[in-house]
Amino acid sequence: MKKLFYLILIAIISVLLLLYFANYTVKATTEKQLYNKTENIPHNKVGLVLGTAKHLANGQLNYYFTYRIEAAAALYKSGKLEYIVVSGDNSRKDYNEPEDMKLALVEKGIPEEKIYLDYAGFRTLDSVYRMKEIFGQDEFTIISQPFHNERAVYIANHLDLKTIGFNAQDVTRHYGFKTLIREKFARVKVLLDNLISKKPKYLGEPIEIGAQDI
Repeated sequence: MKKLFYLILIAIISVLLLLYFANYTVKATTEKQLYNKTENIPHNKVGLVLGTAKHLANGQLNYYFTYRIEAAAALYKSGKLEYIVVSGDNSRKDYNEPEDMKLALVEKGIPEEKIYLDYAGFRTLDSVYRMKEIFGQDEFTIISQPFHNERAVYIANHLDLKTIGFNAQDVTRHYGFKTLIREKFARVKVLLDNLISKKPKYLGEPIEIGAQDI
């Protein structure tokens, strides 16, 4: 029993150390690339809004969604973006994150022709990777909550992309507690993905941003 106890204890300590290392690595290596105010952030041609559901499972409004839309609209209206890519999950006919984000941005006054939809942003890795491979962008602004931006920018750094993050308003710790816990493990997954050079499941035909303006 003693041996089993020590094995379990070692396993728990190892997991905690791995979680700490992953969290520290992601946060420490990206903090200088994140911005909170539109007046301070550099201009980029394109912004990437990372996807999330418009509503929670119980039907309530998802504030992660609301605040990301508000942040993207603020960047565009302040002249810090020319185009916006909304990337999310569209794996079912009755679930379409990119379309929901596009409609919300249009309601905020963003011209429809300035918005591009990425229907295969199933994971943060997919959304970031596809910005280069599908949309031809190796320098862009990522828009999400601070914890999510840290991970997304870290992924972009690993892919040798030049990105910055614009922090949307965060959600209270009580409201987003499960998300924050899940994020700790997601950061470990990022390190593992980097080790095996993980790639998106789907790519597709290239999309030229701004072609209609020529």
